[in-house]
Amino acid sequence: QVQLVESGGGLVQDGGSLRLSCAASGSTFRIDTMGWYRQVSGKQRELVADITSGGSINYADSVQGRFSISRDNAKNTVYLRMSSLRPEDTAVYYCTARVTRDGVYWGQGTQVNVSS
Repeated sequence: QVQLVESGGGLVQDGGSLRLSCAASGSTFRIDTMGWYRQVSGKQRELVADITSGGSINYADSVQGRFSISRDNAKNTVYLRMSSLRPEDTAVYYCTARVTRDGVYWGQGTQVNVSS
């Protein structure tokens, strides 16, 4: 079992920045990929970015160049630095952790609101 706790969401103006954090606990030694998804009410959840234990990174086209994902394996924490935020980035952001021979765990979500 893995538990994920997100923090760092909030309200920011168009063009502003935020940093999300997600701390994992439990069977963290089995975590491979960690990442961030987001969901707007009434729409499907979409991948924002993810990072493997080896440091390989994948970004959604919509955030490439504006968002940066990083990971501190010693702290079992993944971060999402979001810059040049736009109103269309408004969503609930979920942290995920893919655990070897287990499955994908999700955090409770943190709301990000970008005002125009």
